[in-house]
Amino acid sequence: MSALTADNGIVNVPTQRTVEQAADAFASLIEAKHIILFARIDFAADAQRAGLAMPPSQLLVFGNPRAGTPLMLAAPSVALDLPLKVLVWQDEAGQVWFSYNATSYLQARHGAPAELMKAIDGIGALVRAAAAT
Repeated sequence: MSALTADNGIVNVPTQRTVEQAADAFASLIEAKHIILFARIDFAADAQRAGLAMPPSQLLVFGNPRAGTPLMLAAPSVALDLPLKVLVWQDEAGQVWFSYNATSYLQARHGAPAELMKAIDGIGALVRAAAAT
């Protein structure tokens, strides 16, 4: 896995933290910046409740209406990808990753104005900060 998979717009950032630690670190960072954590979905726990097993995997859904609303007004289809999401997951080798959609990909996908994308472009810095040990 690379730091950026340009073909599909997904950015992958490795971390030495566990999935739980990494998700906690990310949640703390966004909450400290007064960004709303709308949901935290523990896919592995959900799988276990269904009698299935999967490696640790959590999805954090977050955003700020002051940033997202102007984007959705300018390019309504961007609402398909907002609020923003970060997936924290463990691969079969035990490596933990943060994955998220590159804002350049979202801009191209929805034709959103570049100046409005700046409001959500900080996702990479937040992920890198949460990934650091």
